[in-house]
Amino acid sequence: MTARQLYAALKSAPPRARFGFGRRAALVNVDPQRAYTDVAAFPATAYETDPLQCEHINTLAALCREKRFPVVWTYVAYVESGEDCGVWGTRTNTPDSLQNIKEGSARAQFDPRLHISGQDIVIKKRMASAFFETNLRSLLTFHGVDTVIVTGGSTSGCVRATVVEGLSCGYRMVVPEECVADRHESPHFANLYDMAVKYADVLPVGDVVQGLSGMEAR
Repeated sequence: MTARQLYAALKSAPPRARFGFGRRAALVNVDPQRAYTDVAAFPATAYETDPLQCEHINTLAALCREKRFPVVWTYVAYVESGEDCGVWGTRTNTPDSLQNIKEGSARAQFDPRLHISGQDIVIKKRMASAFFETNLRSLLTFHGVDTVIVTGGSTSGCVRATVVEGLSCGYRMVVPEECVADRHESPHFANLYDMAVKYADVLPVGDVVQGLSGMEAR
């Protein structure tokens, strides 16, 4: 079967119980910046899976704010030399290479379709996971969070890395399937499958809205 067929089969007959929603949630939107969302401007690096991805993310963000749950946005950007990208930035050196996403550049800007509030938390990260060498974990501890909803991209890269590390830190991880994206179909569905089997509840965004709605406001 293809990766898409494997994921569809898994959804039709889930082999394991869900982690479920806990007491308090946070929404972590991983790198929804123009380098990865603006297909017209940055065709070498941007991608689109569900055309309503940003709209769905806005819906989840509004619901979390209503319940006074933290909404976090991460982005990647580097200094002019690119050296803070470390060894990750040594494989290529083209205008589209990761280490050449510069702070303040168009590629580092959040997608303008997203509704980002002044009360939201913005974190600059340098590696794949939103947890790695950032203050995300301490922020979630401060807010009493036990459930982390992850959106953004890419499904096979920074989303998956964030989900795996989040689970390793003891959080219930939730991935709304319409809210994550990747450059190609097979890596996208293969990683939805793998996360669903091992690391997260991968659910339709409507189910995530329902789960959030059932949680008590802070």
